[in-house]
Amino acid sequence: MADVLPMGEEYEGFCRDESRTQGTASSISFPTTEDEVRALMRRMAAAGTPVTVQGARTGLAAGAVPRGGHVMSLSRMDRVLGMRADRDAEGRARYYVRAQPGVVLANLRKYLADKSMPTAGWDEGDRRAWEELCAGPAQIFPTDPTETSACLGGIVACNASGARSYAYGPARPHITALRVVLADGDTLALRRGEVCARGRRLDLETERGRRYELALPAYRMPRAKNASGYYAADDMDAIDLFIGSDGTLGIVTEIELALTPAPPVVWGASCFFEAEGPALDFVEAARPELPCALAFEYFDGSALKILRRQKAAGSGFASLPDVGPRAQACVYVELGCPDEEAALAALERLGALLAQNGGDERETWVARTDVDRERLRFFRHAVPESVNMLIDERRRTDPGITKLGSDMAVPDGRLHEVMALYRRTLAEAGLESATWGHIGDNHLHVNVLPRSAAEHARGKELFCGWAAEVTRMGGAVSAEHGVGKLKRDFLEIMYGAEHVRQMARLKLALDPQGLLGRGNLFSEQILDEERGHLQKGEKRGAGAVAGAGEKGAAMGGDGADGEVA
Repeated sequence: MADVLPMGEEYEGFCRDESRTQGTASSISFPTTEDEVRALMRRMAAAGTPVTVQGARTGLAAGAVPRGGHVMSLSRMDRVLGMRADRDAEGRARYYVRAQPGVVLANLRKYLADKSMPTAGWDEGDRRAWEELCAGPAQIFPTDPTETSACLGGIVACNASGARSYAYGPARPHITALRVVLADGDTLALRRGEVCARGRRLDLETERGRRYELALPAYRMPRAKNASGYYAADDMDAIDLFIGSDGTLGIVTEIELALTPAPPVVWGASCFFEAEGPALDFVEAARPELPCALAFEYFDGSALKILRRQKAAGSGFASLPDVGPRAQACVYVELGCPDEEAALAALERLGALLAQNGGDERETWVARTDVDRERLRFFRHAVPESVNMLIDERRRTDPGITKLGSDMAVPDGRLHEVMALYRRTLAEAGLESATWGHIGDNHLHVNVLPRSAAEHARGKELFCGWAAEVTRMGGAVSAEHGVGKLKRDFLEIMYGAEHVRQMARLKLALDPQGLLGRGNLFSEQILDEERGHLQKGEKRGAGAVAGAGEKGAAMGGDGADGEVA
């Protein structure tokens, strides 16, 4: 079994993530196999020790930040396990990769792009599928978070998306199978299409025979990009409950991903505007007119100003392209086309839409080569990095402040309305901000940049107001980063207090001690209150276990596992 190590100074970094939130833990482990995860969970369950599961710790919602107990880092579960291929009636192949949760997205991309997959330990069928893939058109895993050092387990945990979610959607539809270790060490094997709910009742059976009848939360999810809480819908697929569950229902130990053919031609265009309104008009006009668009990204005037400042300061940002002084908004459009003729036609249409909506083709950057696209990608990624540097500089004066970044999305038709809300309330509060994000999905990251503790407090109040207004518009309080610990109050605004308690009861049905991911999605107080009601035998409605049984032992050692708990 993997060693359980005391949380010494050498592991200090495992008590925080990219949210800059600091936590505490008493021990840490680094399992490399599912058997080790199972044995560790049996040990923790016997001791009643809370467990926080981590991957690459690139999250922005503090989902991987421990609140005491044990940290289980899956960073060493980083093997690609195999591959399979299916063919449709026309003989077209679709490829699927199986991987451990610690595989880093950038590495998977490199394996696929260079056709250099590490295949040691694969069986003959897996190798044959890989050789077939290598002989055909390039394949990609299309989920496109900004931070490519994210690991696959983290992508599953928050249903990550990114720029290309405009074309491909979030991670969920590309995840076809999961293996999950529950809090007692038992396991679920889930394959898309095999187990579905009946209305809002979901029956699950573990590999060791334990049966669960689960009541799913009764809320209706928004018709917008959404990573807010448990996925719950009538007749839903069981696998979708665990995707986006923020490490609270089980530990994902194996993931199967569906690959997608890479677009043969990918071009990018950065379009600049002298005001924000025309940029929004352009996006709304261009979406239906550019069916080959992979992404629409946005940067407001404040973000562009910060970039100009960073470029002038030199260092690593000296190579940034020059942004004209009149530019107050930028929309980056990425086109994925079957050939260059189609790409030229799309670019011509884009130019016409620019002219109709206050843009200027002469001020537009077009990237047709890998080198040019990488330059524009550097420009896009430099914005959040520059803002983080600015906040770190301010923290030297006031260590209590942090950047406050929103992650809210609204349905189509609400883009102008939500942007007007942001601008009006920021001005009323007297707060500095910078805005960027996935405008194709009406999903913008509005970043409040506080200069004092008082401004930090005003920014947090502002976000609560935004959560209520975005909910009124039919939107989501978290579109891609998950909820974690930082946005759980927004979840109650979005779904209501009783629906959040239904989520807590659903968690307790699978994790009766409430050990996994404590503090994520709902407070520990809510979880412990609901646990107390269940222990007293009080019927609490949706989310509770309707019935459970087992064919074999649910706890303790099992000779077939080769484990000693």
